[in-house]
Amino acid sequence: MDTMPEKKRSRDDMIDETKETGESMDIDFSDGGARRDLMTLLSRASPFGNENGELPIGEFEPLSKIGSNVVASDLAESPLSKAKVLVVGAGGLGCELLKNLALSGISNIHVIDLDNIDITNLNRQFLFRMKDVGKSKAEVAANFINTRCPWMKVTPYHGKIQDKGPSFYASFNCIISGLDNIEARRWLNATVCGLVELDSDGDPDPSTIIPIVDGGTEGFNGQARIIIPRISSCFECSLSAFPPQTSFPLCTIAETPRRPEHCIAYAFILQWPKEFPDKKLDKDSPEDMQWVYECAAERAKKYNIEGVTLMMTMGVVKNIIPAVASTNAIVSAACTNEVVKLLSFCSQTLNSYMMYMGTQSVYSHTFIYEKLEACPVCSSQVQKLTVSKSMTVNGLIQQLCSGDLRLKAPSMTSAGGSTIYMQKPPALEKATRPNLDKPLSALIESGEELTVTDPVLEHVSVTVRVTFE
Repeated sequence: MDTMPEKKRSRDDMIDETKETGESMDIDFSDGGARRDLMTLLSRASPFGNENGELPIGEFEPLSKIGSNVVASDLAESPLSKAKVLVVGAGGLGCELLKNLALSGISNIHVIDLDNIDITNLNRQFLFRMKDVGKSKAEVAANFINTRCPWMKVTPYHGKIQDKGPSFYASFNCIISGLDNIEARRWLNATVCGLVELDSDGDPDPSTIIPIVDGGTEGFNGQARIIIPRISSCFECSLSAFPPQTSFPLCTIAETPRRPEHCIAYAFILQWPKEFPDKKLDKDSPEDMQWVYECAAERAKKYNIEGVTLMMTMGVVKNIIPAVASTNAIVSAACTNEVVKLLSFCSQTLNSYMMYMGTQSVYSHTFIYEKLEACPVCSSQVQKLTVSKSMTVNGLIQQLCSGDLRLKAPSMTSAGGSTIYMQKPPALEKATRPNLDKPLSALIESGEELTVTDPVLEHVSVTVRVTFE
């Protein structure tokens, strides 16, 4: 009696079995088939080494093994496998980045993310499954990569990037940012730039420079950017390219709504505090978002406004722009490519900004973001401000928040060491609160410098010279 030949199990079948049994899976890469091309690239001399580019940061030294002797197991001797890399964000871009890094021989990865997995993430964040909804993105992503790729060691951190001190970020060879909001990217940029130590001539110490690869997507558009702290332009240098978040006049929201967004803003800005005075709206809670959606839909019906959906509600409340999986894939590939070059020096580093525009077919272009001469983060220049003698401390604070610096909650001390106003701790805020209504001219002299600190630039202080008209 003939027997049917046993069906050959695929690699995915074996991986699924290991997930069910909890056993580890050994995959043999010694045949050189996996990542052999990468080893070949790292083993051959090249006229296009990093030192020959427009933004050189190191000299390429080929690995000793070349030609037919190259096998993937030699990656253990490469700069890639010895590097320690931080991925900030485990969302749409972060999932792609982790996958690409795992397939590029960069085995020591750390990932940090505050969010938990929402069901709406599953259409593009492929490291997550339905059973993972409600769990930590960083922890689930790390476990998935470690299980599927046994050569990887991914360490997760569930929490805010602000919860980690400068020493944490100083321990990495490279940082990849997949953040989805401006304020977090500003904070990370300021923190890493603040790690750079300067010598007596004002030149940066190369050993304290940690490159940042910043990736971002917005619908069909995306960008990859290289930031070499104190060498190239930093994120703060290009802040003017990111307009402040759109806000709606309160009178329009409350009295004359004309758009679906007005109804949604009405629900979470005005109605939520009335219905739940002792509870802060949790933007990641499905129950809270459902309540906001239902309230907004009811108001839209009252004013004959169409278009309020649950997805739009989450977009307005979280300031979300719909993500496109293909854009994430393209941008993450560009970012990973730059990380490989930064760690191995095998090719020329991007200088310094690549923009992808999917709405114009497969089109991208690169350009140099010039350093801002008076950047409050990566330059040592004093910020100059001319104000009237009657301006109060509170007026100066408002100007620092609404002006070019776009601060959030500035505190300030004078050059003489006196405290003008401090946001924290509460006791110091209470003690300096009377200064808010005092004119600046009563507290400082014209031309005097103030040291300003702010949560968005937490590890960097800004010097502002105030001159009275």
